[in-house]
Amino acid sequence: MRPPQTTVLDGSTFVVSETGGDIVAATEDPQGLFFQDMRHLSRWELQLNGRRLRVLSVDTDGYDEAMFFLIPTTGTIFHNPTMSVARRRRVGDGMVDEVTLTNHSTNEVRVQLGVVFDADFASIFEVKDGRAKKGGIDRQAATHAVLLSYEVEGFRRETRIEATGGEFTEGSVLFTATVAAHHDWRTTVTVSVLASNQRPTPKTRRRPNMECSLEDWLERAPSLDTDCDDLRHAYRRALVDLAALRFYPPGVSGSVPAAGLPWFMALFGRDAMIASYQALPFAPELARTTLLALAARQADDFDDFRDAEPGKILHELRHDDLTYLHQQPQSPYYGAADTTALFLILLDEYQLWTGDTDTALQLQPHALAALDWISDFGDLDGDGYIEYQTRNPTTGLANQCWKDSWNSIVHPDGNLATLPRATCELQGYAYDARIRAARLARDCWRDPELAEQLEVAAAKLKAQFNRDFWHRAGHFYALALDGAKQQVPTLASNMGELLWSGIVSDDHAADVVAHLMGPRLFSGWGVRTLAAGQPAFNPIEYHNGTVWPHDNALIALGLRRYGYAEEAARIAGAFIDACGYFDHRLPETFAGFDRAASKFPVRYPTACSPQAWASGAILAFLRVLLGLQPDGDRLRCAPHLPPGIQAVTLRGIPGRWGVCAVTAKQDQRPPAGDGGAR
Repeated sequence: MRPPQTTVLDGSTFVVSETGGDIVAATEDPQGLFFQDMRHLSRWELQLNGRRLRVLSVDTDGYDEAMFFLIPTTGTIFHNPTMSVARRRRVGDGMVDEVTLTNHSTNEVRVQLGVVFDADFASIFEVKDGRAKKGGIDRQAATHAVLLSYEVEGFRRETRIEATGGEFTEGSVLFTATVAAHHDWRTTVTVSVLASNQRPTPKTRRRPNMECSLEDWLERAPSLDTDCDDLRHAYRRALVDLAALRFYPPGVSGSVPAAGLPWFMALFGRDAMIASYQALPFAPELARTTLLALAARQADDFDDFRDAEPGKILHELRHDDLTYLHQQPQSPYYGAADTTALFLILLDEYQLWTGDTDTALQLQPHALAALDWISDFGDLDGDGYIEYQTRNPTTGLANQCWKDSWNSIVHPDGNLATLPRATCELQGYAYDARIRAARLARDCWRDPELAEQLEVAAAKLKAQFNRDFWHRAGHFYALALDGAKQQVPTLASNMGELLWSGIVSDDHAADVVAHLMGPRLFSGWGVRTLAAGQPAFNPIEYHNGTVWPHDNALIALGLRRYGYAEEAARIAGAFIDACGYFDHRLPETFAGFDRAASKFPVRYPTACSPQAWASGAILAFLRVLLGLQPDGDRLRCAPHLPPGIQAVTLRGIPGRWGVCAVTAKQDQRPPAGDGGAR
């Protein structure tokens, strides 16, 4: 288990440190100052008279700033320190540390304050995998600054550390200070970074890099009133974290959400689209900029190294040296079989909520190219299903569904399914994408002929899918079809997302729900990725037994779609309970131990936190509890609260109706034939 850490972030710049603000990088405990996928500081230790300090408390109320309160150690409880240290850190295009020494004694004191530093310029992949760094690091000290630099084959990164009044060496800066009795002494150390021959200016005061500041972001979002403290705190935390994860990709006006800290502080197509979908009733602008950013990078040709095919939407976009040197797939990388359908799903949902037909028209060529990919290139063998197998067996992803770890698509006994694989939820996404594109064709693009063709294709896929994927003996949908077109009869959460897509036939829905809410899949904290009782199950395996908030949010939305409001509320209520054990910030995933056995949700050791689609899950659960659904120029609601929550009011919900408010109370049901909110 990781020791407690403090994270401060602003877009693609973030710092992971000990709770006192020091950075002591280790292979299994990634700390450092990171910028655009590389670590620009791997050591950053504040010392007073040659000794590290003890932390009293830390304040991180926002996301891009932290205040650390420190004291020197005395070696005994009978001798209190007479000096305290306040360390204010601001992050954004680099880092600024403001240090204030306060002398609490009646005598003048002379002290030495130092910072010991280093930069290994490790790629985020090298940090994650514990790989050795290639290329040389140069250190050049000057009077008031030191420059640490890394260069390999024309790729260059730099870290510049500056301070006035300090004595620099290649690995430290030392200040000698005389502090009068009951007085303060201050200094500022600035760390700037260089990437792609540009050195942005670090923040020296509180100012947003975003056009929309945190205060404005929170003000624009709907306000929440509820008697449930955990829900109220989790809602604010989710909004703050989504604000923190925003960044501006090149060539697009507006921000998109990075996937998550520390490993995925970049544009990930799948994560950004699902997080934006979740946030539509709260921050609809994320969806539009995400769609535009992904459309601008839609593949238009074949590239085996990058798994690119015409019409395909990217998986991830990176800027580190391994990508530059082609040791990782060159950015953008397209190794995802679900992103292209998700693009169409998000485009339709965005237009339904906002009424923004102009963007739907602007993106029509990209949507048509995405539909062609689903029919032509996503279907590798012409059987009507999306299958995947990387074109780049050296560095490409083996699994290209959302469960993209190497061992996630397995038979119940743990043996890997053969390639190419057609996982069940991919077919649900493809079905939903066609249905939604048909609506766009009819209502926005004025192409009824295309709409009819898509609806016919969707109906054919639904009938075929319910024949080929339904496991008759087990009464559930198979996890996948393997390379031999045989069912992979593993009971897994993927089946729950089929409800979200609408591909589940009505006569199978009750069996699906019974499995999802049964003790093998439902842990009491949420639906596990893989059901207990199967040899492949492991409650602490990344995709084979853990519980993922975003997965459960989509499952809960699917339960509402099929009329299972009570079951959806049960899942939402479980995650709201879990929030209290994670400081109201849902992590990427947590362990799949049974609630009766653990009494609290058990942390997954390397989970990202914050992560965009985990933060967005709280917003999606609010939509589930309130039963929010756009219906033309009207927002409909059908509340169903779980036990323990008596009332929820959400005011200022944006959409094509302007803004509206919804109130839900325990045991409240909408009048027959209504449920609208204005």
